[in-house]
Amino acid sequence: MTAHNAPGAARRGGAIVKNADAIVENADAQPCIELRDATVERGGHVIWSNGTFTIPRGTVTAIVGANGAGKTTLIDVELGLLELSRGSVRVLGAPAGANNRRIGYVPQNYMDDLDSNVTVGQSVLLGMTGTRFGLRRVTREQRADAAEAIEFVGLAGKERMRLSELSGGLRQRAAIAQALVGHPELLLLDEPLANLDLASQNAMVELFARLNREWGMTIQIVSHDLNMLLPILTGAVYLLDGHPHYSGMSDVLDSDLLTHLYGTRIEIVTTPQGDMFVTPNPAVEPEGHGTGTLAADEAASFFRRHYRDGNGTDRADGAAREERQA
Repeated sequence: MTAHNAPGAARRGGAIVKNADAIVENADAQPCIELRDATVERGGHVIWSNGTFTIPRGTVTAIVGANGAGKTTLIDVELGLLELSRGSVRVLGAPAGANNRRIGYVPQNYMDDLDSNVTVGQSVLLGMTGTRFGLRRVTREQRADAAEAIEFVGLAGKERMRLSELSGGLRQRAAIAQALVGHPELLLLDEPLANLDLASQNAMVELFARLNREWGMTIQIVSHDLNMLLPILTGAVYLLDGHPHYSGMSDVLDSDLLTHLYGTRIEIVTTPQGDMFVTPNPAVEPEGHGTGTLAADEAASFFRRHYRDGNGTDRADGAAREERQA
């Protein structure tokens, strides 16, 4: 699908096309996210400190680190929900929080704030009307925007289904449609692949790739596992030794760095086809330490079976598999 078919474009004279073009034109003009000597404290405890980096527009970035390192905290800081104790953060050219109307956000606990009896269509409309001040009148234009966002994420025909009737993968699609309906320039996702089966994870990654490629959207993804996201990542923010750092993937994919980051020996494996994997090395694992993932040879075989077709190209049938499972 081209940008001309993205939500709101046809009805509003190519609004999305113009928005996507503006994102591309501004890519070199100003960065998407800037941290300068940023430090966050809670209850007198430093979560992380001395964060200084710049994330360019049009990138797809993972936020990685050990449990409790402050990955979601970084998202809260970028949204202006949590103040820094020192330093500064700018998002889309303004102080954090000032441009939230240009940001789409999908929290990890998306369903916690919604009645499970809400329909797909209703949940997407909440991305524009909100719930803070009760019911609001929905315009024809807003309904059209919602319908087009639903179509873009592959939920057309399911508008009247309750969220409780959907599979986990399809609920995540509804959450992303809600975030997209406002035509954001930056999309923040907190563990969007958690608790999804492999087919649904693959479909989500394909959707993120389309948003970045077709809309020029900048995307940040909090994730524990890099492997599923590796084909689309341009860089990563990694929280190491109490400090956030940003690097391109060529620097992040370093065995020593990832070993230090996760506290267990990690190796980078490249298959003959050029596919890369991050995998623990069982030969050097501490006794009794579970790997929790595939060995290198199993990972390579698994990737070829599930993510590449016979010609070595990415599959595009993730949505169809999800619908069959729903």
